[in-house]
Formats: sequence, structure tokens, C-alpha cells
Amino acid sequence: MLVVVDIGNTNISLGIFHQDKLIGNYRMTTEKKSTSDEYGVMIIEFLHMSQVHTKDVEDIIISSVVPKINYSFSSACIKYLHKKPIFVGPGLKTGINIKVDHPASLGADRIVDAAGAYYKYQCACIVIDFGTATTFDIITENGEFIGGAMTAGIGITSNALSSRAAQLPEIEISKPSKIIAKNTISSMQAGVVYGYIGQSEYIIKKLKEEYGKDLKVVSTGGLGKVIYNETDLIDVYDRDLTYYGLKIIYDKNKDAL
Repeated sequence: MLVVVDIGNTNISLGIFHQDKLIGNYRMTTEKKSTSDEYGVMIIEFLHMSQVHTKDVEDIIISSVVPKINYSFSSACIKYLHKKPIFVGPGLKTGINIKVDHPASLGADRIVDAAGAYYKYQCACIVIDFGTATTFDIITENGEFIGGAMTAGIGITSNALSSRAAQLPEIEISKPSKIIAKNTISSMQAGVVYGYIGQSEYIIKKLKEEYGKDLKVVSTGGLGKVIYNETDLIDVYDRDLTYYGLKIIYDKNKDAL
């Protein structure tokens, strides 16, 4: 069994592979103050839910954009699974040729998503991750990561309204039936969701103008399906893309580990 972990700013996502099949996936809230024991208990519980024993875990690979958590989470893996995890970073083969100004500064999650999209769909693509931040990245037909665009995620956009305006409440991210609403909550939902759809479509169109109309648009991320369901410009919504990207990178390195 292979355990793959994506440590993000909002959530930690954990997947379990038996050979090439994803047999379970779970999410927990990212808590920067959690101890290794707290992480360990959650990992064990997730394994039990998939009927996996700790002794069946052969390796663990982690993508992290939250460095403060890495030590505690790594310690949890060593203490509870008796395995030292592999972190996606410099020195690890990814199968993606990074063609940006400062490759070391590129988030591991973006590299993982790029590998997942390129090797799963076998083509040049735009990879969109609707996470805490939303990223739009270009992968060429030769597997080159040539750059991307980044904006605040839809959740941040929504939270900014309620946190900065005293009379505006927190809202659920959902699309109302009409863009002009007759109450505050629906008005906020309309502006956030319709606005984010428009932003996403505009960026996709501009990317295709500059880099090719045949680019396949692959999206992922917790709120990605909300946008995918409302536009014809996104070809695929792949909720498990990051898990498969981690598995692909692991397979490229396992013989050398």
C-alpha cells in the first residue's frame, strides 16, 4: 500500500493506493498547532476506515505547502507507520521539466498537479486547481511547466466580504438561480460565484489565445466542481488529480529509494 498526502493551507488530503487503484481518500482541516500524536491518530483512523493495517503501508509520499507542519506530520508517519515519508521537492524526479524563473520557489502542489494531468491525459494542458488560492498552469506537449497565473480562491473571496464588511454574513458557496438577487445572502452568492465563473473563463480564454486553442483544460480542487458545472470551457474535473500526481511521482522514484 502507498499513502499519498497533500498538505495544503486549508486541508490535508490523504489517499491510499493498492497497486494502481485509489481505495480511499480522506480530508482533515490543516491545524498548524497539531502534534505528531494528533496527526498519527487521524492517519491510523483513516487507514482503519479503508481496512488497511499499518504493516501493509510500504511507503508514504507527501506534497506540502505548509512547512510548519512538515516536522510534526513526518514524525507521526515515523512513529505510527514506521516509515520515513518522501517529500516532493528538489532532487526528486517528477517527469515535468520546470521552465520558470525560480524553480525552487514553485509550490509542490502545482508540480504534483502538473504531473498528474500530463501523464494521465497525455497531452498539453491548462491545469486549474481551485484551492485556497486558484492556480492556472500551462503544461506543454513535451511535459514542460512554463508558468501560470494565480488568484485568490473562491473561499478567500467570499470570506473577504464577510470579514471586512461588518453587516455582511458568512455565506455558503452556491450559485443562485438569478444574478440579480432580492436579499443580501443571495446577492453575495451571485457576485462571488458568477464573478468567479467569469474570471475563470476570461483567464482560460486568454491562456488559449497565447498558448494554443487545443490545450485541454483539467481542473481539480475542493470547490472546482462548482465552477466546472457552470462553464463549457473546462474539459475535465478530476477530484483525485493530486493523489494520482503523487502516485506518478512516487513510481518514477521508487527504484532509487
